[in-house]
Amino acid sequence: MPNLSFQYPAWFLILCVLLGLGYAMLLYYRDTTFREQAPGLNRGLGILRWLTVTILSALLLSPLLKSVRTETKKPVVVLAQDESESIGASLQGETLDQYKQNWQTLREALAENYEVHELAFGDEVREGVAFKFQDKVSNLSEVLRDVYDRYGAQNLGAVILASDGIYNEGSNPAYSGAQIAAPVYTVALGDTTPKKDLLIKRVFHNKIAYLGDKFSVQIDVAASNCAGTQTVLTVSKVAGDETRTLQSFPVNVSGKDFFATREVFLEADQPGVAQYRITLAKVPGEASAVNNSRDIFIDVLDARQKILLLANGPHPDLSAVRQTLEANKNYQVAIAYISDPGIDATKFDFVVLHNLPSTTNDISGLLTTMNTRRIPRMFIAGMQTNYAALAKAQGLAGVQSNAQQSDDVQGKVSPQFAAFNLSPRVAEELPKFNPVISAFGNFNATPQAQVLLRKRIGKVDTDQPLLAIGETDGIKTGLFLAEGLWKWRLFDYLQHNNHEIFEELLGKTVQYLTLKEDKRKFRVTLDQNIFKENEPVVFGAELYNDNYELTNEFDVAMSIRNTAGKEFLYTFNKLGKAYTLNAGILPVGNYTFRATTNFNAQNLVFDGRFSVQPIQLELFETTANHAVLRQLSDQFGGEMVSAAGLAGIADSIKAKQTVKPVIYQSTHTNPLINLKWIFLLLAGLLSVEWFLRRYFGAY
Repeated sequence: MPNLSFQYPAWFLILCVLLGLGYAMLLYYRDTTFREQAPGLNRGLGILRWLTVTILSALLLSPLLKSVRTETKKPVVVLAQDESESIGASLQGETLDQYKQNWQTLREALAENYEVHELAFGDEVREGVAFKFQDKVSNLSEVLRDVYDRYGAQNLGAVILASDGIYNEGSNPAYSGAQIAAPVYTVALGDTTPKKDLLIKRVFHNKIAYLGDKFSVQIDVAASNCAGTQTVLTVSKVAGDETRTLQSFPVNVSGKDFFATREVFLEADQPGVAQYRITLAKVPGEASAVNNSRDIFIDVLDARQKILLLANGPHPDLSAVRQTLEANKNYQVAIAYISDPGIDATKFDFVVLHNLPSTTNDISGLLTTMNTRRIPRMFIAGMQTNYAALAKAQGLAGVQSNAQQSDDVQGKVSPQFAAFNLSPRVAEELPKFNPVISAFGNFNATPQAQVLLRKRIGKVDTDQPLLAIGETDGIKTGLFLAEGLWKWRLFDYLQHNNHEIFEELLGKTVQYLTLKEDKRKFRVTLDQNIFKENEPVVFGAELYNDNYELTNEFDVAMSIRNTAGKEFLYTFNKLGKAYTLNAGILPVGNYTFRATTNFNAQNLVFDGRFSVQPIQLELFETTANHAVLRQLSDQFGGEMVSAAGLAGIADSIKAKQTVKPVIYQSTHTNPLINLKWIFLLLAGLLSVEWFLRRYFGAY
């Protein structure tokens, strides 16, 4: 029942009554207007005015109407169904129909006393159960975390988890860390009987390989109940409709539970996404050969920077530089001497010129060719260098030296250098390294140079550059005015048992000089070149105007083709000042794409390729793992039942004394003045009083 309360003392109501009475008596006690027509009318009008004034004054006390509402919340029961492919293999035909009927019976039985929520899980956790069993993975730990996130703060009564216990993504559900304060009932699906089966358990490989490299692929072969049989492991390359066998190995299955690992080496002979198929020949009596084959995809990149170390003659610096650069797989390094016949610098992306130009070898023709091809370069100037020719060959430093005398110099990192970042350890340790040999002379950095290292002669820090980088006529150039880098590399190892400082200094310098700027006005990007079949393919695109400012004023069209020539057409969405396109989930296969836009009457085109690989995880574990389900139920105080006992879970939950509804009480406060009938009552009292006065002849 609602209760009435006031924000002021209740005895103020007496004052309200007296106020109304006084006002009514003042107005009607001595009034004789209606005595002849209606002798009792004055008393009636006085009562009406008394009630009106009393109610109005009582409302000034801010009366509140309080009510208590009681709500009974049913316990929440979650029905979670594994919809991965492995479940579909065990639930088919009449078995599936009977299971769906048992599920429906359980849901209806629970709906009488509980709030039932259905979830399906596999690739992801989603509401509703469709019994399609098309998900490519099983993640039992994820569904437990999702149940906790969704219903952990509610009156969670029980969780019913139907699965075969196979999980190929995520961790063991018993160690998921989900703090579910409710019993977990598991429904054991699938067959735990090991069948005669031969399978490729796992394949380990790099996702990326470089053109011309050999890479390793590790293949795990497993078999159950196949002892005494022999099969053949074959590795093939798939290119469209053509499958070419690369290697074959006999495999003798020696035990009931067999496991073996084979390592094969393949060569990345073509750029692009390469598809390889690994197969095991079927043995007699094998239950299924679906898991005898597995495809892998490797992105073969032709992105190696070809670097030429071109020297005036043999020098230990060449070995030090080569060993450092070859530690980076993005570099392919070659050494040549200026006297070697047939040197073609145009075949390289970056050239290191050691003691060149020299007093005996003029390389003006080579430099002209490199300038025409805009090949970045780095000069290492030593005691054989022709400094007059070097001054003309680069624009980073003015040099005056005849190389007749030398200085022993050390390097100190310039605090003004900002082209890239070096670790504080380099700046701290480098001045301690052995001195290198620099020609005596005058060396001054030009405005185009960014000085990375300055010379330290003895204990004196000079302003002369030792290592500088920059651009000369738009070509990235480096200049090291000393020889003896091999000493630094050796000293680094002697002091720190590694080459990290030397490799960072030289590696970042070469990385800066070899970095190619993308001057294209239209670019399309992919986060990856190989997608899983349950992943959406998402593109990004950028369009630049003549000032290289982002714009998305113009529309961008996309055409995607598969190997059969089928075309899928899209239009990019505009996002901020760029573009984005979600092409959705595409069928397994190799694809090429072409994005086009018309920018100021220019037709800009960007071509690329990508692949969608199958997810075969569900095919390689065919034996149900009910031990995982039993462990899960024991951990959370539930029980494991078979598919036939699904409908009986409702009685088990009902028998649990802890699964009870929760009663919530809430107090609602509403000011009395907000009630519409109060307004109508006051309006009615005043209206009746006015009507009677008018009817009997008063104003």
